[in-house]
Amino acid sequence: MNIEVEIRSFISKEEYDRLLVFFREEGELVKDDYQVTYYFDCEEDLRIQRNNFYSKIWFKKGKIHDEHREEIEIKFDRDEFEKLERLFLSLGYGIEIKWLRKRFKFSWEGIVVCVDDTKGYGRIIELEQVCSDEEKEDVLKGLKEKLARLGVSLTPKEVFERRFLAYKKNWRELIE
Repeated sequence: MNIEVEIRSFISKEEYDRLLVFFREEGELVKDDYQVTYYFDCEEDLRIQRNNFYSKIWFKKGKIHDEHREEIEIKFDRDEFEKLERLFLSLGYGIEIKWLRKRFKFSWEGIVVCVDDTKGYGRIIELEQVCSDEEKEDVLKGLKEKLARLGVSLTPKEVFERRFLAYKKNWRELIE
């Protein structure tokens, strides 16, 4: 079971506030986190992150915004983030994008729900479940049904692609 199935949607400030209230009442808060994530300029989806609890190297197979991908994570002490950054820069990787995100992570009806506010990018709800390769299409269908029950429209992948490319081009100014 190493396939991460996820769907996400951009949400308004009003939806963000409503969903936080809903999940605090109906779900279980797993963590309240602040994350700094660096994407590296390579063909693969390679990242490092420091959050309130630890640092990690994070590798996702496939393309960004795919609905299901294999994921590999290696965790380190939180204070190791600068060493991870130096390691990848020394190996010749450049930092392609930096993300600054406030994340609320909930467990709800057997899935993981993240309600995020990413500086310069926007507010997003993400529904996620890990499953086997054989289960991925059924899990995807179930996640879409849950999102609809929450009264949130699924943001088309093309919208995420456009917003991502705009952020990628302008992130330095957007996070100041």
